[in-house]
Amino acid sequence: MQRLSRRNRMLVLAIGGMLVAIYCVPIWSIHLVAPQYPEGLGMYLWAGKITGHGPYDLQNINLLNHYIGMAPIVEASIPEFLFMPYILGYMVAGAVATFWYPRRFMVYLGMINLLLVGLASFYDFWRWEYNYGHNLNPEAPISIPGMAYQPPLLGCKQLLNITSCSWPHVGGILLCVVGLGLSFILVTEYVQRKSNV
Repeated sequence: MQRLSRRNRMLVLAIGGMLVAIYCVPIWSIHLVAPQYPEGLGMYLWAGKITGHGPYDLQNINLLNHYIGMAPIVEASIPEFLFMPYILGYMVAGAVATFWYPRRFMVYLGMINLLLVGLASFYDFWRWEYNYGHNLNPEAPISIPGMAYQPPLLGCKQLLNITSCSWPHVGGILLCVVGLGLSFILVTEYVQRKSNV
């Protein structure tokens, strides 16, 4: 079981710090622009909660959604917010364990965990958006047969007269940096092992 180099061991500690920082910043941002809200409305998805870009944004988004039959966005109805902080905590614990037991296979485990969490999160987010945009109230004030309002998973999309954009925020960017950091460790450890042969 190969030990990590001292530099990569310190990089693992920095990765743990970035994972802790994700508790303090939004992971994802969704922004809407509509004729009645030309300045835009938005919401942030955090590890354990959902908030508006502004103090009344969620209230106004739910008002818009009501007219086209979408269910209101209520934090309590999204169970992922209950266990995501624990998944993030598990990843932080993994980084700390790797710092104290600096073996290459621990970094591989960390990368596998990150990939699994990322893929599961994207699928879960897509599934939530699909249900949110397709399960519409037929008694809504504005009802167009066959019309769905699924927001974009990534990028921008026109939904009637509303432009919806969905992008990673600081926490999502930090998760990408964590993935790059783990990749850097694995590549440099591989190169070092080959040079020592």
